[in-house]
Amino acid sequence: LMRQLIAEVFTAAFDPDNRGDRHDGAVLPVPAGARLALTTDSYVVYPHFFPDGDIGALAVNGTVNDLAMCGARPAWLTAGFILEEGLPFDVLRRVAISMRDAAAAAGVRIVTGDTKVVERGKADGLFINTTGVGWVRDGVDVRPARLTPGDAIIVSGDIARHGIAILAAREGVAFGGPLVSDCAALAAPVAALLDAGIDVHVLRDCTRGGLAASLIELAEDGGADFDVESAAIPVSEPVRGACEALGLDPLNVACEGRFVAFVPDADAVRALALLRHCPVSADAAAIGRVTARAPGQVRLRSPYGPTRRLLLPAGEPLPRIC
Repeated sequence: LMRQLIAEVFTAAFDPDNRGDRHDGAVLPVPAGARLALTTDSYVVYPHFFPDGDIGALAVNGTVNDLAMCGARPAWLTAGFILEEGLPFDVLRRVAISMRDAAAAAGVRIVTGDTKVVERGKADGLFINTTGVGWVRDGVDVRPARLTPGDAIIVSGDIARHGIAILAAREGVAFGGPLVSDCAALAAPVAALLDAGIDVHVLRDCTRGGLAASLIELAEDGGADFDVESAAIPVSEPVRGACEALGLDPLNVACEGRFVAFVPDADAVRALALLRHCPVSADAAAIGRVTARAPGQVRLRSPYGPTRRLLLPAGEPLPRIC
């Protein structure tokens, strides 16, 4: 039965041309002189299907994005499935097809994986683990230690859409406007920056904890202070309205298709133009800059009041969003 499931669902979706060796793993070619990037993540989002996304696309895009944030070119993924007894076959097939399409769009291959079944009530239907492998070209050095005073801080688009879309789908709440996830692969806009010779110092995707957590963690890890202009941060009107109704700060709500980039000020205008040329980052905006080598504070400047320091929220406002 398991062999039949693998053949009819996973092989049919991920290797329809029978290019794989049907072996216990995959043997992969590595470009000469390249450095490998490796990441892994598990996905337990609920509900499994949400506006403009699902757990399958999220699993592919989330791992592709983690590789891209290392300055890597994503190349291969593994996929591990924990299936709950009784999961409808059509649901699993739909997720596998979504993963296939997301991988094709991101330019990666799902090359090996694993499937386990657990008793009813033990896995909330479906959990997915993906591991990603990519390679980093010579001369690319993306890490928090490279933060430099004067660096421009750029966000790749409007924030908080994923978390609010998940909440609306989970609770069956309508907020009077279209709420769709920003779930997307970010390899293309990152490649556009690197291919153009932009000296990207740091990249970070704005997942759990949202933009605020990404900025605070980078400031602390890189030992630098940031000044951020609140009015410059793009937030769609439907998301802003939903956050106001729920008492949430959009800065703390997760994205799954947005990142922050830190580039030298001299490259900022060109970096913005490159990002805006990519559909997934068409609304990129410069939101602040690195001000000093310091213990690591993020100051948010409001056009209407005093500057305040951004702090991490005490808890997770929206669990099970990825």
